[in-house]
Amino acid sequence: MAESAELILDGKSISLPVIEGTEHEKAFDIGKLRDQTGYVTLDSGYKNTGATKSAITFLDGEEGILRYRGYPIEQLAEKSSFLEVAYLLIYGALPTQAEFDDFKYRITQHTLIHEDIRKILDGFPSSAHPMGILSSLVCSLTAFYPKSIAPEISKEELDLNIVRLMAKISTIAAWSYKNSVGHPLIYPRNDLDYCGNFLYMMFSFPTEKYQLNPVVVSALNKLLILHADHEQNCSTSTVRLVGSANASLYGSVSAGINALWGPLHGGANQEVVEMLEAIQADGGNTQKWVDKAKDKNDSFRLMGFGHRVYKNFDPRAKIIKVAADEVLKALGINDPLLKIAGELEQAALTDPYFVERKLYPNVDFYSGIIYRALGIPTEMFTVLFAMGRLPGWIAQWREMRENKEPIGRPRQIYTGELERDYQDISAR
Repeated sequence: MAESAELILDGKSISLPVIEGTEHEKAFDIGKLRDQTGYVTLDSGYKNTGATKSAITFLDGEEGILRYRGYPIEQLAEKSSFLEVAYLLIYGALPTQAEFDDFKYRITQHTLIHEDIRKILDGFPSSAHPMGILSSLVCSLTAFYPKSIAPEISKEELDLNIVRLMAKISTIAAWSYKNSVGHPLIYPRNDLDYCGNFLYMMFSFPTEKYQLNPVVVSALNKLLILHADHEQNCSTSTVRLVGSANASLYGSVSAGINALWGPLHGGANQEVVEMLEAIQADGGNTQKWVDKAKDKNDSFRLMGFGHRVYKNFDPRAKIIKVAADEVLKALGINDPLLKIAGELEQAALTDPYFVERKLYPNVDFYSGIIYRALGIPTEMFTVLFAMGRLPGWIAQWREMRENKEPIGRPRQIYTGELERDYQDISAR
């Protein structure tokens, strides 16, 4: 007999089916609760609400587990490439060599963007935030590829939309940076891999080509893999919710970019660097700020330590710490901010206060350090996050469409005024 839960309401018993996932996560199915009882549930922020069933990513915050399609993140970061992981997330299986070669080739052939998009870019002032540019230009792709907005599209057309978006986002991202600093745009090169091509477009000039460092390319590859999906977070849920209205892939991802732009979601690694800058401006006394973080009467909090989901450790942080050490060693950078970061890291790993509370450095702490070392400005950090998260957004949007999920329509508990009569303005 199928397992169920019993809800007693006004003396009546209501049976709620229990749903169990493949990793033994359990949920009460309340899909018919309002029809049966007239009641809805209240769960601010959806912290305890499963909005969908998904076969893409498994996350166990208590045990520090993250898996894409069943594959541990540790194995993927060590052995795979970002494009291979993208294929895995989007299509559900690791590609054969032939499938991967075709996927990579098609992405390479679509990295150029329409010259009219460049005209749109020219309309943005240099003060425009790169995330605003990224969101706008991704959404503008619907104008250049109008078939993408059709409620029903063929598999071939959908695959083409996916390839276009994967290919063009790196060009748009690099160009958004060039716009912010007033530098000439650099066109993509088909002879470079995905991460190398992005770095080339970011840091090259017409008269000076950026020299790729394999350690740097490898670190960026790992960062994008680690950010590729994280189950039903704010931006991913936004993509699915917008997509549930039969909105296009480009429009849905544009909405996800805007959600990620919010400092409570995608801005954590930027906050890490800003914190390091504040400590440096104060004289660089790391212990003073560690003590402030430990003082319960002080509002200061260390950015990049602990995680709202991972209650033990962030498995991504262990991986990217190694990459951060390799980058700093390879580049031989002498940056006072990175010295402060190292001292904070040691405090968090050895001070009983942080150890007992499991406030370990998370992926945002180390990614901020790497981006800083690579010379990527803080306003571009979230753009890199969006590039990494793109395969997850695409996979989640595609899964939602294939499962024919209904349009999202959350309920509310109304707390406003009772009915009242309109008064003419002279009587108010």
